Amino acid sequence: MAKAKTLKIRQIGSPIRRPQKQKQILIGLGLGRMNKVVEVMDTPEVRGALAKLPHMVEVVTD
Repeated sequence: MAKAKTLKIRQIGSPIRRPQKQKQILIGLGLGRMNKVVEVMDTPEVRGALAKLPHMVEVVTD
């Protein structure tokens, strides 16, 4: 069985002085602190959330 594809994402921007929607998206992704790295499933929903926060998150490549 094929392994599900995942993405590692890192928070690079602070949620201070950002709209509430952007803060909620960060929390939904499992982020909340600077430089925190989480591994999430690569789904269209996650890709859409990342597209809304290009200034606050980055995809980590190993």
